[in-house]
Amino acid sequence: MSKVDVLLGLQWGDEGKGKIVDVLAPKYDVVARFQGGPNAGHTLEFDGIKHVLHQIPSGIFREKTKNVIGNGVVLDPIVFRTEIEKLQKFNLNIKGNLFISKKATLILPTHRLLDQAQEKAKGDNKIGSTLKGIGPTYQDKIGRQGLRVGDILSENFIEKFKKLTGIHFNILKDHDIQYNWPELEKQFLDAVHFLKEFKLIESEYFLNNELKKGSSILAEGAQGSLLDIDFGSYPFVTSSNTVSAGACTGLGIAPRNIGEVYGIFKAYSTRVGSGPFPTELLDEQGELMRKQGNEFGSTTGRPRRCGWIDLPSLKYSIMINGVTQLLMMKADVLNIFPTIKVCTKYQLRDGSVTDMLPYELVNEKITPIYTELKGWNASLSDISDISMPAELSQYIDYLQAELGVPITLISTGPDRTQTVYRQAINV
Repeated sequence: MSKVDVLLGLQWGDEGKGKIVDVLAPKYDVVARFQGGPNAGHTLEFDGIKHVLHQIPSGIFREKTKNVIGNGVVLDPIVFRTEIEKLQKFNLNIKGNLFISKKATLILPTHRLLDQAQEKAKGDNKIGSTLKGIGPTYQDKIGRQGLRVGDILSENFIEKFKKLTGIHFNILKDHDIQYNWPELEKQFLDAVHFLKEFKLIESEYFLNNELKKGSSILAEGAQGSLLDIDFGSYPFVTSSNTVSAGACTGLGIAPRNIGEVYGIFKAYSTRVGSGPFPTELLDEQGELMRKQGNEFGSTTGRPRRCGWIDLPSLKYSIMINGVTQLLMMKADVLNIFPTIKVCTKYQLRDGSVTDMLPYELVNEKITPIYTELKGWNASLSDISDISMPAELSQYIDYLQAELGVPITLISTGPDRTQTVYRQAINV
């Protein structure tokens, strides 16, 4: 039996997972999303065109790749329809290559309204939600009252829909949220009808049968490990398990069938929304990093907070995920910096020094302790592993030694061709 390789982000999301799935997809027979929903924005660039996928797996542009939306995903039919319509001009075999788990939970329009109401009620303590209805949908799932994709095939789906939205309306009446329900309801039910045209499957059987056949499978994660509901900077986290264990529960894959774990990280750090960020730069360097890296959310458009790379948090993510290979993104963004800083430890409020993430990451006063390395001050376009600037090689070697996991790939730009392999990627 073959293995399922897992690809996920090690920071606060936006690491560049979409590009890497697109680059690796030709090596795999199946690409499967295992958690998250339209709060994700996986950006792919090739042939001079930029594509942003929110719910559809990033292997969709590879004609021989089967793409699965797993049971751990929360699916918004309206967003799904919009995504499909945007892809139609590329003449992809979407209906032949896209498979949707009947056990994936549906995002209803009222979930988005509840998201707005909950975020508004938090005031200054807001999480920084994308307002896509993700949290309320997972709440209903855990509360055992959610609707799933398979329910749209039921004769009494409308009855179930009205029952759940009725529960939501009772909550919303206490909040000042404006909406046109007849319009939202029509959009949703039209999108549900559209969704029925696709292959709705028992995805756990599908994927395990693919394994038995010897098919290679890549599990695609969304968001980042530091946003995990259990292991992230709680409560400033997403509502799902973004770590490698989430691939098992989000796809119905046994732990023994997990193979390689690709950990993706930026050569620096970014974060969207609220929450702790020990190495955040609130000065001209941070602004320069944001501008150079075009650091604006692919889903929300919000400017990302930027800072130097954070090794304590990276080591934590590597440990939790069992990472076997590291893939470093956006090395080119650091081209303009004469000196590059690396956070190696934290100094806490009481003066103690640690390389571990404290439990009170949110309220603890953390002062990053930096090591400085010389920048490469050179363009990385058209470089290879052999022609790489010495300072970049030193930066990579330093990170690799500190993190204890091989860095096998370097991304030097957004296009799929702007990729340098330091050694052959094991599949």
